[in-house]
Amino acid sequence: MEPSNSFTGKNEMNVLSEDKVTDIKQALRNEPEVQALAQAIDERDQIQILEFGKEPAVQISRFSDQILNNMRTTKVEDSGELLKQLGRIMDKFDKKDFEQPPRGFFGKLFKKSEKIMDKLFGKYQSMGQEIDKVYVEISKYQNEMVDSTTMLDNMYEQNYQYYLTLEKYAVAGQLKSEDLKQNMLPQLEAKATNGDQLASMQLDSLRNAIELLDQRIYDLEMAKMVSLQTAPQIRLLQRGNTKLIGKINSAFVTTIPIFKNGLIQAVAAKRQKLVADSMSELDRRTNEMLVRNAENISQQSVEIAKLAGGPSIKIETIEESWNIIMKGMQETKSIEEDNKRLREEGTKKLEQLQHNFKQMKLKG
Repeated sequence: MEPSNSFTGKNEMNVLSEDKVTDIKQALRNEPEVQALAQAIDERDQIQILEFGKEPAVQISRFSDQILNNMRTTKVEDSGELLKQLGRIMDKFDKKDFEQPPRGFFGKLFKKSEKIMDKLFGKYQSMGQEIDKVYVEISKYQNEMVDSTTMLDNMYEQNYQYYLTLEKYAVAGQLKSEDLKQNMLPQLEAKATNGDQLASMQLDSLRNAIELLDQRIYDLEMAKMVSLQTAPQIRLLQRGNTKLIGKINSAFVTTIPIFKNGLIQAVAAKRQKLVADSMSELDRRTNEMLVRNAENISQQSVEIAKLAGGPSIKIETIEESWNIIMKGMQETKSIEEDNKRLREEGTKKLEQLQHNFKQMKLKG
């Protein structure tokens, strides 16, 4: 049976007031579909009464299991390890590697610049490769969070549909119960009072059927409560996922490539600067031997230094990118801890709801 969406919006599911629920039930009483359900109930068939609305009630129980399974199989713990790994990589970044060396340093550097640059280049090339690996994993995790959020939205919609179906069955059962109590029951009671033995037997059967039907209505109302209380749990999971997706996208997926490109350009600029300064040192020594050409060579050295000394990305930009990533790691870790706490609370709540529902079923 396909439920109608005419009485409440799915976004209102977790904020239904008592008056709103009453209005919904009152409107459903006049629905032809609900009246047909009520008329289809055979008070002589106890099995039919016991199984009235069974399918949506069972679906709600299964639905809670799906949500619990989603909570248990989340990969938030894996993302925490990714953050630790990224933190260890980012700790290798040292602003001093790109700062201007002290004066007098270039005399010592003249014969060692290539070795020093090879070491510096190797350090940040390795760091870039490690960042690439983490970046790929973080991107995968972001995609999983997007898929999980979409799945939760679908689950919320299904839960909403189950709720509406249960509401229809509960109202239909109430209509049937009221009809039996107001019409058939008084007639049989009158006949039994006048000594009609057949009416007495029918009266006992009818009273038992009414009791079973009322119990079934109560069961359906309990299943509805499980559905209502499941809705905000789904939204909590979605909200946590959305925060993580936003933080991962802004602090990592966007910033990491910028940081990595900045490293590449900064290392290249550092190499150019060291080469230019080494050439300047060579020019100074050559000038001591070639006095006549000193002015020309000095001017060329200045021009080379001007051309080679201005990197396209400033070290401050790289440092700021580093700070953004580190801050994002801290905020994401905080969000993950909150999500983990919410999942644990939600898991306990849903398990308790399922336990209470099963206990009521056993008592019924």
